[in-house]
Amino acid sequence: MLLFIVRRIGSMLLVMVTVSGLVFIALEATPGQVATKVLGPYSSQEQRDIWMENNGYNRPLLERYVGWLGDFFTGDFGQSIRFKTPVSKVLWPRLENTGILALFTMCLVVPISLMFGVLAGMREGSRLDRSISLLSIGTTSVPEMASAPIIAAIFVSWLGLLPGTSGFTSGFSLAEMVMPVMVLVLYDFGYVTRMTRASMAEVMQTHYIRTAVLKGLPYKRVIMKHALRNALIAPFTVIMLQVNWLLSGVIVTEFFFAYKGFGALLLEAALNQDIFVIEACAMIAVFVSVTTQTLSDIGYTYLNPRIRFS
Repeated sequence: MLLFIVRRIGSMLLVMVTVSGLVFIALEATPGQVATKVLGPYSSQEQRDIWMENNGYNRPLLERYVGWLGDFFTGDFGQSIRFKTPVSKVLWPRLENTGILALFTMCLVVPISLMFGVLAGMREGSRLDRSISLLSIGTTSVPEMASAPIIAAIFVSWLGLLPGTSGFTSGFSLAEMVMPVMVLVLYDFGYVTRMTRASMAEVMQTHYIRTAVLKGLPYKRVIMKHALRNALIAPFTVIMLQVNWLLSGVIVTEFFFAYKGFGALLLEAALNQDIFVIEACAMIAVFVSVTTQTLSDIGYTYLNPRIRFS
């Protein structure tokens, strides 16, 4: 088990180094372009040359990459071009806001989708299964760019129950969290439910489940002890993947509701060519992605003991 974890962590670090190299080459391979983005298009060549000399951009590419990677792991992400402040002072609050949004979303999506998925899979082909399948397909078919205006129109313009934006101008407010969370839950609920339903239906058709039922074991015990654990393997992977989506894939939701999160920051940085913010966001997103996949692989060993010895 320990060797398995060490190998996964080694793979995680290898992916991090590889992707970081690609990010660095894509954004900083040409020092002149970096200087132009930092100083602006109307800066003179002499100003750019002085800036590159002062910031070490005349060094070899490999040397600059190693230095950049070292700065990243020590928390030095550089200076934001747009916000005129260290990137870390902008990044961490935005990351925290998205973390709060993701936490609320996952706390609702996981139990609701697992419950509905298991109920549908237990009775494949029944009226309950068809109803849940229709609901989950319907919610997943509507992207955030469509559901966000519809929800805002209902709860803001029509009913007048919720504020129109989630900028937290007066501090944290649960009322301002409702609509962003609702949009994300509606979209994500159906996907996880369908995966859970398919996995549960497959497990219910296996020989050991049928044998347990024919032997007269209580149906509740068969489900809870034998079927559910194996049925959760596929949904567990899907749920871990949702963490990556909730980090940088919620740009539309955050932008629509003026929610100052990680996704909105990435969009702002891209629109304003804030190169150092883009680099920091890309590296954080990669780190979260490879970390969740590593945790997913480790979680497999507890959900399916056969994987431990393979």
